[in-house]
Amino acid sequence: MGKYSKVRPTEALSSHHYLCSCTKELWVLLMHLLEYRNKTLHTQSFWSYMNSLLRPLVSGKPAAEQFSGLPTHCKDPLCFTWWLLTHVAMLGQYSRSGTLQHKKHLGENWSFVEQLLKLTCNPKGGVEEQQIRMHVHCCLSICLLWDPSTSAVSTLWDYYSRNLSSTFTVPWLGVSGMGTLCKTPLALFEQARSCCSPAPLHSPGHTQLYRSANSFHLFLRVLALCLAQDRAGGAPQRQIKGRIYSKFSSKKMRELPEAGLMNFLLLFLVVARQMELEDVASRACELLGYLPSNYPPGHRTLVWRGQLALLLLFQERGLDVGAQASWLASSFNKTAKEFYDKTTDASRRLALWGPLGSYLEGVAEVFETSSNLNLSEEKLLNEGFDWLLPACRLSELNSALGFLQIVLSQLRRVHQRNVQSAPAPAWAPGNASVMKERHLAVAAALWAHFFSFLRSLRLSQTPPAQLADAAAGFTLLAFDLPGSAPQDLQPNPVQSIMQCFGWDDMIHPLLVTRYLPHLLQNSELVSSLSRDSVVSGSAQSLSVRAWFRCVLQQHLHKNPDGSDSRTGRALEEQLLELTRLVLRLPEVDGILQRAGLQPPASRVEPTAALEMFVKAVGGVYSGLQVLSERSAMVTRALDYIGDIMKHIKPSLVSKSPEGLQLAYWAVGCIVKHWSPLLATSKAQQLLFRIVDGLLLPHNLTQQDKALRDSLPLYLQGLSVASCVSQSQGAYLKQQLRSVTRRYLDHFLPTSPSISVIANHPVLLSACEANPTPRGAALRKTILEVLCTNFLQFKGHAPPPRLAAVLMFLLELLRRNSDSDPALLTVPLPSLLRCVMLVNEPQVRKTSTDALQLVVERCTAASTEGPSDQMITVLRTLVVENEGVYDRQVYSVLETVAVLDPPVVQALIPNLSVSLRNTEHKRGLGRNIALRTAYRKLLCLLGESGQAEITSLEAE
Repeated sequence: MGKYSKVRPTEALSSHHYLCSCTKELWVLLMHLLEYRNKTLHTQSFWSYMNSLLRPLVSGKPAAEQFSGLPTHCKDPLCFTWWLLTHVAMLGQYSRSGTLQHKKHLGENWSFVEQLLKLTCNPKGGVEEQQIRMHVHCCLSICLLWDPSTSAVSTLWDYYSRNLSSTFTVPWLGVSGMGTLCKTPLALFEQARSCCSPAPLHSPGHTQLYRSANSFHLFLRVLALCLAQDRAGGAPQRQIKGRIYSKFSSKKMRELPEAGLMNFLLLFLVVARQMELEDVASRACELLGYLPSNYPPGHRTLVWRGQLALLLLFQERGLDVGAQASWLASSFNKTAKEFYDKTTDASRRLALWGPLGSYLEGVAEVFETSSNLNLSEEKLLNEGFDWLLPACRLSELNSALGFLQIVLSQLRRVHQRNVQSAPAPAWAPGNASVMKERHLAVAAALWAHFFSFLRSLRLSQTPPAQLADAAAGFTLLAFDLPGSAPQDLQPNPVQSIMQCFGWDDMIHPLLVTRYLPHLLQNSELVSSLSRDSVVSGSAQSLSVRAWFRCVLQQHLHKNPDGSDSRTGRALEEQLLELTRLVLRLPEVDGILQRAGLQPPASRVEPTAALEMFVKAVGGVYSGLQVLSERSAMVTRALDYIGDIMKHIKPSLVSKSPEGLQLAYWAVGCIVKHWSPLLATSKAQQLLFRIVDGLLLPHNLTQQDKALRDSLPLYLQGLSVASCVSQSQGAYLKQQLRSVTRRYLDHFLPTSPSISVIANHPVLLSACEANPTPRGAALRKTILEVLCTNFLQFKGHAPPPRLAAVLMFLLELLRRNSDSDPALLTVPLPSLLRCVMLVNEPQVRKTSTDALQLVVERCTAASTEGPSDQMITVLRTLVVENEGVYDRQVYSVLETVAVLDPPVVQALIPNLSVSLRNTEHKRGLGRNIALRTAYRKLLCLLGESGQAEITSLEAE
């Protein structure tokens, strides 16, 4: 008693009654001595002595005379008796030599234990849960030592049947004292299993049960031990089962609160595990049928949880779950209809989600734990989902879609394992086909009750995060079981679903970038699409087109202030993965290899990958020589980008700076790198749309930055296209001139500013380190536009912004080392006119510098004599200004003569004729002033000049 006074209830089984090992050995020797005397001398047995000692303590009656000297005061005699009796019973496992042999060396003492149980369970005894828990824990320990007693179980059941609605909590233990909370069917199933598989007697799992299990759970362990005993004819088990059944009536079932219902379910699960499952499950369903039709959602949650736990038990035994699933599905269907009903108020709908969400969680566990899905599990997937899914809010829908993914994944996993397993044995040739039939039944239920709803969400502008995952699951299911797909998806269900959720241009990029990676990372699926000659090209091309569109629209989902939204961040991560997988597609990889391009091993940014792919397609096209191959490549390239003007329209409408920048840049890359391709008859309409839609719209205010950065790409591409187009070359050249004129004017500053002009996009488009024919063609066009539209004098009046225009022209000439006189002389007439007519210092200096540069390069290029192009321009200058600006012409020619005398020498005949014509028209004889100016020019022309002076003076 002194030792027990320091023992806490939680330590009852780990704190022994002996003070030391010597005391323990004395107990063992005493037990064996008394048992030996009982057998040989027929004296009292050890338990008889113990009962005589302990019975007065618990009964409150005085002890026998021979025990009158022993202490009788104890703080809790009943608990002390249970504690001492249990530990003494444990010592019965020791042999007389003190060896633990895990077998009985001491008889049972159930008669006294049953008396203790009656005291424990006496409703008038006032025994609290904290004490009862210890008593039942001790009883469980004794059951592990001795054969369980049916009478003891009956006594305990009488108590718990009266108190089934109790929570059996010990307040001072806190949450741990409430026992395990079963929030899912699997947790309830596992708890029932743990009750039926008690831990070894001396293990921590057993000694610590006081903290982790309430007294009812401990009783269930005792019950399970008793039901597991193989007794004659099974009569004791049937007797216990009958006692349990008899305690439940329709009235009692209707009165059960949630705690009582949970205890009821756990009780029947334990009984079902230990006895005839079908009989116990049928009785449980019958009793649950007594519950009122309007019972609270919390009760419904528990009922479904228990039913699903029973299904798990059926699965464990390999029994068909059809009957149980049908009963449960009917209840679920009614609840889902109420959830869908528009007259159901919000609070009621919120309450109904409790059991509905629990159903989803439980059915998912049923599918996850099934090894073959051949036990009619499809009956759990019923028309209730047709009502449930449309009524879900976003958070609820995510739960439902998560459930769907679990079921889809498990079905595919089980089916693949069945296909890959060894062939069926000869004695069961139909096993595989039967299994496939069951899998087709599950698949049919999924297609019937889920896919139509998913398809109705595909055009949503705010698609749920898991919609793509579920859609991908159906796509892979169609790949594994194509025959299971609905008729409207046949004959190519995989491609049909991919069109719905991945390839359609109306699908939100967030959905596409999450959906396609699921499929493109499946090597078997990609290989299948590649092998199919009918759809392989289109499937891969459509996947590239979807990726292309998503890259173009990646900036549409930012916050109004330009910062990244959660949707934008998710799209960015998903687009990175989609980019990686698209570059691995056989068709794309083949194009990159043919173009000599290889994506880096590290992750590739989508925009960089897009540019690399566009370059590769353009490079491959340029390398093709056979007309049919070139035509086929044009078709493929147009398939890759689709209706790109439609793809970028949202960016143009939203005016997002990043979106505009990306749209103009991407289309500019296409125009530049695909220019020969776009010049073909198949593709030129797209090029016309690009020019009209992006380069020549009426209002350009918002696009300035995007246009400035990408305009060189367009001008370079248009220039090449205009040169190679066989049918629309003239029109394309006209469009190129229109674009050049427009943006020369748009980005040209009012006053000359070298910092602004140096970064003029038209200037940048024409600059090359090493001149090429393509670049020279573009520069010639720019020079022609410049001279025609920006350097035309109106009489004596110079054109507006002349200084800025000339500075642009000078920069264009300086930055390129062109030497072709045909190109260099394009601006020469305008430069000569500026030098001749404008005296403004800055204009004169800039035009003179440009003139000098042109003359020097033409001179350097003309190795066999004076440049014919320059002579032609200068001769025209003389003729056009005869009699008007003669002296100014001589002044300009002096500048040229200093740089290239032979050119001007070739003009001497023309100049002399012009002089005489002018004098003749005036009719005043020789014009001394004019001849003096002419003579000054001739003095710069060497011998030819001197000869002409002599000739003039001889007249």
